Amino acid sequence: MFFDRSRGAPRWLVVCLGNPGPKYEGTRHNAGFMAADALSKKYGAAVNRLRFKSLTGTCPIGGETVMIMKPQTYMNLSGDAVIQAVRFYKIPADHVMVISDEMALPVGKIRIKTKGSAGGHNGLKSIIEKLGTEEFPRIRLGVGAPPHPDYDVKEWVLSVFRNQDAEDMAAAAEKAAEAVECYISEGAERAMNKYN
Repeated sequence: MFFDRSRGAPRWLVVCLGNPGPKYEGTRHNAGFMAADALSKKYGAAVNRLRFKSLTGTCPIGGETVMIMKPQTYMNLSGDAVIQAVRFYKIPADHVMVISDEMALPVGKIRIKTKGSAGGHNGLKSIIEKLGTEEFPRIRLGVGAPPHPDYDVKEWVLSVFRNQDAEDMAAAAEKAAEAVECYISEGAERAMNKYN
């Protein structure tokens, strides 16, 4: 008999990283929040319930119940939000998918990995520290590198997407939402082959 896993407690967390508040809207560091908004729109899930130090919304994706999270802790403390939900729902690390910005990728490109280091990203570093493992899937959204080597990295990631970059980022957020479903329903290898 077919068992529908898209009801009941979430079996997956999709953690979309960013900083809360209007000051950070549309910035490179909030690429994860843009993906959360794309997921919300695609699956009709209002990501507005305050739980686990995050705005959350639960919906079926790929035949599974998924909680979408936008941590409200600020980037450097993202792990504090994630670990609360992981412990509450007893979700294994390989079912915690993190969507974050990536300066090493051109604007609009996405890269799926099943594990890896923080790569200098403070949100990922915090999550790795709290989960005690690097073995969780992530979708990195390209936000481009600073225009020259002397450019302040913090200033760059907190700058707003404009013109073509803004369009490319919106498209990447939608692609990330599709990749989440592909990863959950068809597995890591299929998702990586299709979207990397």
